[in-house]
Amino acid sequence: MRDIGIDVKAPEKECDDPKCPWHGHLKVRGVIIKGKVVSTAMQRTVVVERERLHYVPKYERYEKRTSRYKAHLPPCIEVKKGDEVIIMECRPLSKTKHFVVVSKK
Repeated sequence: MRDIGIDVKAPEKECDDPKCPWHGHLKVRGVIIKGKVVSTAMQRTVVVERERLHYVPKYERYEKRTSRYKAHLPPCIEVKKGDEVIIMECRPLSKTKHFVVVSKK
């Protein structure tokens, strides 16, 4: 098992996925995002949603904004809809997939 460079718990299961940051050849870099899994309908892909507050000066209030990210899900990490996960940026894996799940919170 490789050291991916951040302080998260490694998965207990083994896998042979070449796009797994722990057991394959995929290098992770850049942004680390914590979010909630909202869809697991695709094969080896999850949709992760992150909520943040944005300040609107005119009304002196905050509004909720959400961002959705598609992330590769290695077989060694088991998640279901509603789980909190940590995803990390990597090279582009497909047209819209630029993140990989590194751990389940």
